Amino acid sequence: MTETNSSRRSFLLKSMAAGLGLSTLGSLPLPAFARKSNMKLGLVTYQWGKDWDLPTLIANCEKSGLLGVELRTEHAHGVETNLSSRQRREVKNRFADSPVTCVGYGSNFAYHYTDQAEVRQNIEGTKEYLTLCKDIGATGIKVKPNGLPEGVPKEKTIAQIATSFNEVGKYAKELGQLVRVEVHGKLTQQLPNMKAIFDQVTEDSVKVCWNCNDQDLMAPGLEANFNSVKHWFGDTVHIRELNVGDYPYQQLMNLFNGIDYEGWILLEARTTPADRVAAMKEQLEIFNSMTNA
Repeated sequence: MTETNSSRRSFLLKSMAAGLGLSTLGSLPLPAFARKSNMKLGLVTYQWGKDWDLPTLIANCEKSGLLGVELRTEHAHGVETNLSSRQRREVKNRFADSPVTCVGYGSNFAYHYTDQAEVRQNIEGTKEYLTLCKDIGATGIKVKPNGLPEGVPKEKTIAQIATSFNEVGKYAKELGQLVRVEVHGKLTQQLPNMKAIFDQVTEDSVKVCWNCNDQDLMAPGLEANFNSVKHWFGDTVHIRELNVGDYPYQQLMNLFNGIDYEGWILLEARTTPADRVAAMKEQLEIFNSMTNA
């Protein structure tokens, strides 16, 4: 980001804080809004932002106070690898002229397939989108393992996934990007399996993106599962609505506070509220309450 864009963003953040009646923004690069925690709430365009074009998405994030966004693939914002160099600069400038941070890109690339040509296709696709992330001013791409195929030894698939992560991770590091591995997939979202994968990951640009699955609560429990992979946490976490279901979000926030986590907590909402901006504001209020606990 240029010095001009950085100053512009700082001005926008301070103006937003003043408009919300917040007098203690200080010199923080992003608005902590007087929270004790340094965690920040943002949005994944999974459902609530899927039909918003880019100007609308940025405007609605500004209105709600969710000042970070992970752009999901094949959504209405249209940020894909077919963008020209000029269009990529335009996307980057839109974010630079806003208090909203483009955290990264949410892809569906995965590397567990038995067909090695499909694995290679996913690796090369990841690299193309990592270049896009760099060009638009984002800092990384979300990928995932998505299962352990039947009929293949688990250890073989785990090693294949880790090897793929190492290849795309090396490429990401050269671009100054991160590979954020969503804890995902019928079997791979079980934390012992995710740990087994990361035990073979050698690139420090490859990070775990916690995903708030029911499997997190399997024995030996949330805290133990959290601790088993916290060494690899990056700067993104996916949550669902904080007031829906029975996932122990307050305990999770306490655990992240306990390790002084300073990354993005990204809302991957699944409900269909009549007013999504109002719903985003509500989630921010709940989040602030939980992170002040």
